[in-house]
Amino acid sequence: MSVVEGLICREDDGTISFGNYLLDKKSKVSDFENAGDVYKVKTFREITKLEKNEMFVYESVPGTTVRNLKETARGMEFAVEGDRDAQITVEMEADTEYSVEIGGEHTGKMKTNMSGKLSMSVELEEGKSILIRIEK
Repeated sequence: MSVVEGLICREDDGTISFGNYLLDKKSKVSDFENAGDVYKVKTFREITKLEKNEMFVYESVPGTTVRNLKETARGMEFAVEGDRDAQITVEMEADTEYSVEIGGEHTGKMKTNMSGKLSMSVELEEGKSILIRIEK
């Protein structure tokens, strides 16, 4: 896995990939359209953030690269890469319990807060992607 050169792109399977944790300067792409939705990504070494239709979807501190982000009615799945451990926050359904799997290991159930935010710490190593699955 590597960084996304154009900061955001549509994959052949309809998922999106975004982020570039190697950038020293903040960069962004607005008005990226995919499947009727409009995305905005901001990314660089310190943070990566994704919005869909002006609503929060994903944020990592420090910055990361995300591949094949797929949202469903039951949850979300994506592969993430970075050069150091990251705190990742995603937007899910408010006040709902989710099963979380990081790198093939079930980490237990987590409940979102009133705003629907779900946060997790992920151990990352440059050049290696980790699959994350979040499901009701």
